[in-house]
Amino acid sequence: MDPIADATSLVADRYPEARWALLTGSVLYPGSRTAGSDLDIVVCVPDESVGHRDSVRWQDWPVELFVNTEAGHRWFIAQETTRRKPTLARMIATGLPVAGPVGAADGLQRECRASVDAGPGPASASDLEDARYGVTDLLDDLAHARDSGEAEVVRAVLWERVGHLALAAAGQWDGGGKWLLRELRAWDPGFADRWLAARQDHRALEAVTRATLDAAGGPMFEGYRRQAPVVAELPATSAAAAETSGSDIQTPIRSTQ
Repeated sequence: MDPIADATSLVADRYPEARWALLTGSVLYPGSRTAGSDLDIVVCVPDESVGHRDSVRWQDWPVELFVNTEAGHRWFIAQETTRRKPTLARMIATGLPVAGPVGAADGLQRECRASVDAGPGPASASDLEDARYGVTDLLDDLAHARDSGEAEVVRAVLWERVGHLALAAAGQWDGGGKWLLRELRAWDPGFADRWLAARQDHRALEAVTRATLDAAGGPMFEGYRRQAPVVAELPATSAAAAETSGSDIQTPIRSTQ
């Protein structure tokens, strides 16, 4: 199985109109490739096309296709950058061309590399407060848990949230699943090791949580306040449900401020 040749033939067969296509992911690196590795392929199609994501099987490979116009790819990159998770930008930055004229994707690849290398910058004060508040609340729940099952669930959620908080406080990219660990290791291998070791150790988890909170500005409870959005009227579905059930739901008062 040759991932480059197979990706090239897939794009030629399914997207002959493609302006360019990039094979990306761990399959390009023999040391990282596993028996479960798939072909991640980003495809750029003409402007009049409709973007889509598709999961298929090709030449015994599981394949994930990310198909869009260049404008569509840029839109998703902007959305993901706002969420501090540069999934598509990193895929494009590290991709190997498998379709299109030589250099067709160079411009966007350079932009994505620069963006990924620069990082997301500091998290906003409100986002950081939200993360601190969530971790503080979970830590309190864990300290007072009386049900062993609930304690296990809280511990698992807290452990993951601590990883996200550490990255946000450090102004680093965030990630989900295996990419959470990869981002932690890229930022601070020592912290990543301590975080991993705390997964099954209650005292270690409490210690790494408190240290992370301190680095982010401390626990957050008193003074945490968020303004609710002003709602002019109930959504149609909610209003219909209220009529059907006979519920005595009051419509929020519209602000005159």
